[in-house]
Amino acid sequence: MAIVTAIVLFAEGLGIAGLQWFLGHVVDRQQMSLGGLDPDVMSMSTKIGGLVFGLYFWFCALVALLVGIRNRPAAGLGRIALISIAVVHGLLGAVTVGLVGWSAFAFMMVALALILLTLMTYDRQNGTGDGAEPPGVTSPEASTTP
Repeated sequence: MAIVTAIVLFAEGLGIAGLQWFLGHVVDRQQMSLGGLDPDVMSMSTKIGGLVFGLYFWFCALVALLVGIRNRPAAGLGRIALISIAVVHGLLGAVTVGLVGWSAFAFMMVALALILLTLMTYDRQNGTGDGAEPPGVTSPEASTTP
């Protein structure tokens, strides 16, 4: 599941970066200005923002890929990154339903579900994280019957 999540996030990162790069070119070619801002600055900042956002998606995809390969939950910065990308997908889903349509919303919710499944299925087995058995479970070695 985590590898599928990684593939989706890699594709989304490429799509986000490509879309922002395209929008930067549109602003540059048409010399559009918003409130007196310099069009060259707007174009360059759009391109840089798209690359940064795409790299963020790729970092989260790398974390999901490592979770799938190692078969262990993400910890520390990786877990924070996966949680933050889940929040981003929730917000993007809310925005895309109004701006793009229901199909884009459905895609964002599928991506959100994949991220949440990656976070939840690779969570610690018993919640303690120390490898101890949950209360009430006895091991076969502890049995006293002959």
